Amino acid sequence: MTESQIKSQVKESVEAVRAQKPLAPSITNTVTINFVANAQLAVGGSAAMVYLPDEGEFVSEVGSAVYINAGTMFPVYEESLPRTAKRLFELKKNWVLDPVGIGIGSLRTKLLAGFKEFPPSIVRGNASEVIALAKLWGIELSTSSQGPKGVDTVDSVNDAENAAKALAKYINEKRGGLGGAVAVSGIEDLVTDGENVVYSKGGSHFMEKITGSGCSLGGVCAVYAGVASPFIAALTATQIYNLAGKRAEAKVNAPASFQVAFLDELYLASAEDVANNPFELK
Repeated sequence: MTESQIKSQVKESVEAVRAQKPLAPSITNTVTINFVANAQLAVGGSAAMVYLPDEGEFVSEVGSAVYINAGTMFPVYEESLPRTAKRLFELKKNWVLDPVGIGIGSLRTKLLAGFKEFPPSIVRGNASEVIALAKLWGIELSTSSQGPKGVDTVDSVNDAENAAKALAKYINEKRGGLGGAVAVSGIEDLVTDGENVVYSKGGSHFMEKITGSGCSLGGVCAVYAGVASPFIAALTATQIYNLAGKRAEAKVNAPASFQVAFLDELYLASAEDVANNPFELK
């Protein structure tokens, strides 16, 4: 894929979301529900937050794509998450997984391991989370990573490139060639479909000072996954986040005002500007 093709498809993705307003329901981190929903709305999508098993299956059928975030665990999720993932897999629907907190607790580990059989279209996480998920799924890697420190990364985006590519290839194969992508968040964000590797630039240091910048990015990935391939969806979400973060930081000097300005910039970003946000295609 060429830079020109990528820009064209990212632009089309932004325009399609704003025209179609795709519904991207979420089973997500309770700490960040509000931010996830507002970010999805700001880019032009529609949000719905659920957590019960039958609700997960229902939104799998009516949603354009679905977002699952493992950040906060409840006993009911032992039934909700596998049933939702299985139904999405059966329907060949796109869905996004954020493996927040991987390695913490037996229930989270069990559920994340189980997603190997019914994998998401897109994995979005920090470098350590992506490496840890690849290890959990038994994908061979040469890395000395010790895994995430709570919800924080101890690895660089570059460290996770091989793991991200391996995961994306596995996802595509398991989904019968329907595509797979991994987005790794960091100082520069990496997005790959297993073959193409893009480093998206921009963002803001304030993103580390607010709760939910990564979680909401996963939700926005799901919005774009309702209208585009997994790779283009993940890249479009990453591009608009980096653009909005950069623009919001230029207008504020503290985290709380940044969050408000950031949502505004997601809403105001033109398709052309998102497509032209600086990136490097390896």
